[in-house]
Amino acid sequence: MEQIRVFVSGATGKMGREVVRAVIADKELLLVGAADTHFQGSDAGQLAGTDPVGIKITALSAESLKTSGAQVMVDFTTPKSVLANGKLALENGVRPVIGTTGLTDNEMAEIRALAEKLQTGAFIAPNFSIGAILMMNFAREAARYFPHVEIIELHHDQKLDAPSGTGLKTAEMIASVRPEMSQGHADEYEKLPGVRGGEFKGLRIHSVRLPGLVAHQEVIFGGLGQTLSIRHDAFNRETYMTGVIHAVKKVLEIQGLIVGLENIM
Repeated sequence: MEQIRVFVSGATGKMGREVVRAVIADKELLLVGAADTHFQGSDAGQLAGTDPVGIKITALSAESLKTSGAQVMVDFTTPKSVLANGKLALENGVRPVIGTTGLTDNEMAEIRALAEKLQTGAFIAPNFSIGAILMMNFAREAARYFPHVEIIELHHDQKLDAPSGTGLKTAEMIASVRPEMSQGHADEYEKLPGVRGGEFKGLRIHSVRLPGLVAHQEVIFGGLGQTLSIRHDAFNRETYMTGVIHAVKKVLEIQGLIVGLENIM
């Protein structure tokens, strides 16, 4: 069986190094390129904690993508660069698997339009954890019966966007089955601006950023005389690799853009 040729963008970041290790470990995949703004010229395998693999960290460019012969590019970079990276991959015949969060609806629409124009595939997921996908699905089901709900998402203090992609996706899934409504007392007021969190169609999302955290989310539902909490905790970045590798293999079968790991499981 021919191996799938994979390029990793953001290869020296915490998630990028994890992806590099996962690609190297999977016999169906072949690491053919790695890009980042840091550690250029270093061996991607060594930086990820494995034996040298002969793949040097380069800048991401049309040339580095073409030279690598990549079929799929996995992107875990920053919200500021992910749109350009995804479009660059598509324009050079490489299918992007994007885990970087922070893309707006308009930016995702740009990627969708380009993938459709080029008759190729692209994949975006706010979360690659199977447990997180189940948490979101359970929350959507619970919202049919418990319309009063708030989301608390907790991440490490180096995360740039808030709310997290998972928090926002959860809110969207809940809103799809729950009528928009106001929560709390009609006359409530904030002594500190923003203390009640961000509002999304009547529900509140609270973002916590602290060292020591990785990725965690709790969805709390309130009803008469009872509450229901649905929580997911990711304690390390290996949590996401099963989903990432699954997406890398599935994206070759996709036409257009698919958003959400649940849609390819």
